[in-house]
Amino acid sequence: MKHRVGLFVFDGVTMLDLSGPAEVLHAAENADGSEHYELMYVSPAGGDVQTSANMVIARTISADHVTGLDTVIICGADHLPATQINQEVIEAARYLVDCSGRVVSICTGAFILAELGILDHRRATTHWRHASTLARRYPNVAVERDVIFVHDDKVFTSAGVSAGMDLALHLVEADLGPEQARHVARHLVMFMQRPGGQSQFSTPLEYPVPSNNCLRVLLDEVIASPAEFYSVSSMVKRMNISARHLARMFQQELGESPTRWLERIRTGAAAQFILKGRPITVAAQLSGFGADETMRRAFHRQFGVSPSEYRARFNSTVNNAASR
Repeated sequence: MKHRVGLFVFDGVTMLDLSGPAEVLHAAENADGSEHYELMYVSPAGGDVQTSANMVIARTISADHVTGLDTVIICGADHLPATQINQEVIEAARYLVDCSGRVVSICTGAFILAELGILDHRRATTHWRHASTLARRYPNVAVERDVIFVHDDKVFTSAGVSAGMDLALHLVEADLGPEQARHVARHLVMFMQRPGGQSQFSTPLEYPVPSNNCLRVLLDEVIASPAEFYSVSSMVKRMNISARHLARMFQQELGESPTRWLERIRTGAAAQFILKGRPITVAAQLSGFGADETMRRAFHRQFGVSPSEYRARFNSTVNNAASR
């Protein structure tokens, strides 16, 4: 009997959130060569669904016509973190979750699961750009920012967009074993385990705009001059508040500690200097780390790779291209 998978889509859905996992699952086979997964494309009302790239997913099944799923995959969309989620989408997702044995979200699909309360008191992840928003909007969710996917009991959440393929490959391995997962990975030219977490793809200089004007001014000053001597003590003095108040303000506004934020901003500045061709020692000085080793440890915490590895991966596509 095939493993029944419902892929939940709606207008504005990110196409790769759907097509990536679908291709991984479609490529998985049983020992006799038959397809293991039965894929169904489900939407709140059925019919055609338009993606964010203006492609159309034709003839989807209405959610209320679906029963007995083994897995439901909730795809993401750019608008989910920014606007109130459509109630029709919420109710359709609720129905599908209730009739599924395993629950999966891709990228910002985690916002739908969080709105349903499925992620309360669970570990979860989403696209790095929206992790702070998820943590702030749903404080009962333990958001993990630098992972490709999270498995918490029967609930699985993936990081941004293409990370959904990594999670789908993990599901194949769980269902059919590592050899079949390796077969799929080779076929789709994928890593079995991607090197580093999703933070290596992030832009650490981006952060939610604080509602507190004094904090916003302070953060702008740090970003403008990361090499200046900034520390928690100096920020406390600059804001004229206690260290506890500063920590609480950072957690409420940014979803992280002052120390973690400061390191992230300096790491982001260093990454930009490195990609502009500055030597690693110079980048460490200009970004406020001072020593190469201090910056190297920060890169491993933030990106999961060294400064040299970061430069090799993100400096150019030229080395990956076949040339004559």
